[in-house]
Amino acid sequence: MANVFAVTNQKGGVGKTTTCVNLAASLVATKRKVLLIDLDPQGNATMGSGVDKYNCEQSVCDLLLGDATFSDVKVSTDPAGYDLLPANAELTTAEVQLLQQDKGQFSLKNALSDVLDQYDYVLMDCPPSLNMLTVNALTAAQGVIIPVQCEYYALEGLSSLIQTIQQVSESINPELQVEGLLRTMFDPRNSLTRDVSSQLTEHFGDRVYNTVIPRNVRLAEAPSHGLPVLSYDEKSKGSLAYLALAGELVRRTN
Repeated sequence: MANVFAVTNQKGGVGKTTTCVNLAASLVATKRKVLLIDLDPQGNATMGSGVDKYNCEQSVCDLLLGDATFSDVKVSTDPAGYDLLPANAELTTAEVQLLQQDKGQFSLKNALSDVLDQYDYVLMDCPPSLNMLTVNALTAAQGVIIPVQCEYYALEGLSSLIQTIQQVSESINPELQVEGLLRTMFDPRNSLTRDVSSQLTEHFGDRVYNTVIPRNVRLAEAPSHGLPVLSYDEKSKGSLAYLALAGELVRRTN
């Protein structure tokens, strides 16, 4: 049965999509079968995987609303090697309709129930807000991976996210817990980065991943080519960091 993780932080620009795409590709490199689900109407994980969000015949929106099956929506990515449920702006429609449905928060979990045994890992790229799409991801997940940029406001937004995770755990999904916090865009030369990093470790202990994701030009360039950094420049610092994260995640979950 798959390990299912929501990758979320309501603060934008912290590396959620970058983490989803590159962690998925890195897990594939360790011979794991991976599914990436794009739950952000911006569709950045879709484009970053080399799939044109504007020409998707079916998207995760159709799956959530029961208008398509999993196999209808699933696409394979090349050369990354993971399966993808793509997203585009239509997903905003799904969010509105799910709010009006009884038990709409279970739509994704129900849609995935018959396919989880096909994968080792499922990663869900959530929008930068705690909306119905994020709640669907938290309801379907067993763990939450939280990318955190080590800057002044990082800890402020984190407390409300932790509260939301606890509320979902208590009311909807008792399996849900914080899998780990990932320090992204890390620059060890910056004293504020070091200070926030030590605060995170002090606060969350071993739930903070040992791996840190550095600021890296190749990592920033890769999405414009529709590639994970492992396919764009496998020897870059960004690529090596996500391979290390994949190894750490596999050790934690085995």
